[in-house]
Amino acid sequence: MSYEYASVGPHELDLKFASGDAQGTFTGYGSVFNVLDSYRDTILPGAFTQTLKDAKKSGVWPAMLLQHGSFLGGDDDMPVGVWVEMDQDEKGLRVTGKLADTTRGQDTYKLLTMTPRPAISGLSIGFMVKDFSLGTKPNDPRRTIKSVDLMECSLVTFPANAKALIDGVKSIRHLERVLCDAGLSRKEAKALLSVGFDAIAPRDVGAELTELLATFRSVNSAA
Repeated sequence: MSYEYASVGPHELDLKFASGDAQGTFTGYGSVFNVLDSYRDTILPGAFTQTLKDAKKSGVWPAMLLQHGSFLGGDDDMPVGVWVEMDQDEKGLRVTGKLADTTRGQDTYKLLTMTPRPAISGLSIGFMVKDFSLGTKPNDPRRTIKSVDLMECSLVTFPANAKALIDGVKSIRHLERVLCDAGLSRKEAKALLSVGFDAIAPRDVGAELTELLATFRSVNSAA
């Protein structure tokens, strides 16, 4: 089996904020099912079943790299974080990753959260094909991939398939700044985000902060 990769593409990030240890955590799709990629391959639902089962059993997960590292000619296979969750849903391979608190991880976080648009917004998987069928008609996919051995999932600048995406980046520090700007002290903001609303003593607050806290309470209770 040879190493291959399939990219999935960019969109405008929908920033989501959460309490707790969420700095540098993001979600997205490493692969989308039943979509013809730029190599005319299609990955079928269930293609990751065995490799995810093996990863969860062994504790050895696919790596989180930048631009596929040395697999695409780079010279740096140092991970930028870890994948903390991978599952398949009706759309594709849903992933949750956490960036490392290292220079590379922090630099990557800054690129993911740049405005007016993220500098990196694509994901791409590196894998070995275990089972596939070849197309027999001109309009068929070149290959219909039924099962893969997933090696890594990378953050990439130039994705090949625009149907999958990074769709959430969580920043506790950003929300802390928003709460402070609206009227909370830094101590109160930290307490709210780490403990919850019971950590803040009742007091009169302005309309802006009242509205912000109500929104935060609603989002937090729905999470």
